[in-house]
Amino acid sequence: MPAETLLTGFDAVLADLDGVVYAGPHAIPGAIDALVGLAGAGVKLGYVTNNASRTPAHVAAHLRELGAPADDDQVVSSAQAGAALLAEKFPKGSKVLVVGSAALVREIELVGMTSVRSAKDTPDVVIQGFEPTLGWEALAEAAYAINAGAAWIATNTDTTIPQPRGIAPGNGALVAAVRAAVGHDPLVAGKPEAPLFHTAAKRFGAGSPLVVGDRLDTDILGGNNAGMATALVLTGVDSAESALTAKSAERPRFIIETLKELYQPYPEVVHDAGRVTCGAAAAAVHDGVLTVTGNENDVNAWRAACAAWWAAVPESDTLTDPQLVWKDPD
Repeated sequence: MPAETLLTGFDAVLADLDGVVYAGPHAIPGAIDALVGLAGAGVKLGYVTNNASRTPAHVAAHLRELGAPADDDQVVSSAQAGAALLAEKFPKGSKVLVVGSAALVREIELVGMTSVRSAKDTPDVVIQGFEPTLGWEALAEAAYAINAGAAWIATNTDTTIPQPRGIAPGNGALVAAVRAAVGHDPLVAGKPEAPLFHTAAKRFGAGSPLVVGDRLDTDILGGNNAGMATALVLTGVDSAESALTAKSAERPRFIIETLKELYQPYPEVVHDAGRVTCGAAAAAVHDGVLTVTGNENDVNAWRAACAAWWAAVPESDTLTDPQLVWKDPD
């Protein structure tokens, strides 16, 4: 009988893109092989992305260029989620000021909305999505329209986005600029809201999907909000240390270094009288101090640390700040 792997019991992987499959135009090492292997493991694959700057067809084409399996309908985007939210809340023909890409314009027109270019066109709603060429004038038009009474939808609120040269501002940073001028938050269509994940699971006929992402505040929170199992992969924005300090709603079920670990047994995390072990590492909390016996470069040490700390602080709606002490193994 074959050994169980992390994928055992899951019928689909719902994978984020930026920081999971690629960083900028280049694939993350090992990611493509891991994605290709899912079909042989009998696991369906869907891509759930907050990037609203390109159409699903363009995203799928890029994935195929990288060697990943990707039909156009395997990509579920926050632009599609934003358009669906518009269609739910506004009648066809409503005027929409699109602060974003041509891909976002296309999605809102596909659901029967009318795209306008300026606040002077008295839009009913503003929809804002990521577009790297956006400038001050576009953000100002959004603010003028919202302050004049237009509703406001954001495709997503990722504050950063991984790029080949490092971490860059994401759509959330641009949304924050508009928020500073209008004084309130938008409705958010994409991650971390649950409907985007439910839509993806329904599209792929998945009853037990695993959400894989690199961001706690969008991928992991969104998967948790949708009632799905979540895995944080350490190839993008968030680290094992940020998982340790995460709000309870943003804590992943699994922590993996790369996608290839989907095909390996996940190390057992054992709780025994306040002491937690994972592999050769151990962790315990006493008087608010988290002591970890192991190597800081060993992901099992972080898995043990997270399990011990989360057990000690099971509910927190703010980031936590454990006093962390590392001990060398005997």
